[in-house]
This record gives sequence, structure tokens and C-alpha cells, in this order.
Amino acid sequence: MNYANIKDFDVADGPGVRVSLFVSGCRHHCEECFNPMTWDFGYGQPFTEETEDEIIHSLAPDYIQGFSLLGGEPFEPENQPVLAKLLKRIKETYPDKDIWCYTGYTYETDLLGQYGDGESSISSTGVTARTEFTDEMLSYIDCLVDGEFILAEKDATLLFRGSSNQRLIGLNGYKVPEERKRDHEIKHFDGVNIKTRTSM
Repeated sequence: MNYANIKDFDVADGPGVRVSLFVSGCRHHCEECFNPMTWDFGYGQPFTEETEDEIIHSLAPDYIQGFSLLGGEPFEPENQPVLAKLLKRIKETYPDKDIWCYTGYTYETDLLGQYGDGESSISSTGVTARTEFTDEMLSYIDCLVDGEFILAEKDATLLFRGSSNQRLIGLNGYKVPEERKRDHEIKHFDGVNIKTRTSM
């Protein structure tokens, strides 16, 4: 597996301050994807034991709330063996830190199998996302953000996601954050009366 980037101080892809890994390889090819270079499975650099050690070390400070896994597509079948091992090590090392994962696949149909019965189903990308590693990955993930980014449903007011079809799904008893209030519901601070050039 290759990866595109590791962020040691990420505040955009989950609550609090996080360490984030952007893996390479994605078959969704969403219109206006914010990371199109990661569609290529060969983009970036190889994920090695040293890379894994770097992530574990970066997660150590108390101010780091958790780990976020993005891409690219973490649940591409080619990426799952490496990521299952990584997520297991993170959970064993830092059981109190949460793990968020972003996927273009749909939880019930693509990852659990059609109707959640565990059977494999072909996704819209033409591959079966469910593998022998899928359940293990899901067992370590606290919040799954699922669904492809759909440009026609783009909504910049949503919490930690880009389009209204995408969902924050709490797994393994995890309570997802409440949706942030819409702008008109927020009481704004009026600020102070500062003279401008035109009022001087």
C-alpha cells in the first residue's frame, strides 16, 4: 500500500486535534474530489513499518484526541490488509483515543454486504469492497463517515463531511458529535466599535 500524506496536527477531519493518514488508491473518482492525486494506487510513497511507527509516535501526546483515516479510499480491497494491522496496533496502544475513517463506500451495502447479511455485493466502483479484513477494520473504528462526495449535494455547513448524502455513523458504542448549528441559529458576538478609514 502507498500513502499520500500524514498530518500530525489535523483539526478538520474529526473532533479535536488528530493525526491523519491519507492512503493512496481510490476507484470512486468523485467529481471535484479534494484529493484526486490519491486515486492512483501508486501515488506517494510505500507504507512501511517505519511509517507505522511514525504514526504511533505522533499519537502519543495527550492533546491528540485520535486518528483519522482518509484517502484515497481506505476500504479498497488492496488497502485493507495493511490498515487492519495498523488500526489494531493503534487501538491496543491508545485504547482511549478515537478512530475516524472516511470511505466512499456505503456501510450497509458495500461494507456489511447487501442488507447487512454479510454476503458480498458489487459496489458502484465495480469491485467487492467487503473482504476478510473488513469486519476487523470496522471493529476498531469509532466513527465511519460513509458515502461518495456528491457535488450536487455539497453542503459546507455539515459537520466533518462535504455532501448531505454522507453520514457520521457511530460504531462500537461510539457517540458521534452533534451537528453544528446552522449560521442563523448561532448568536454572534457583536464585536467592538472600531473606526475604519472611512469613518476617521
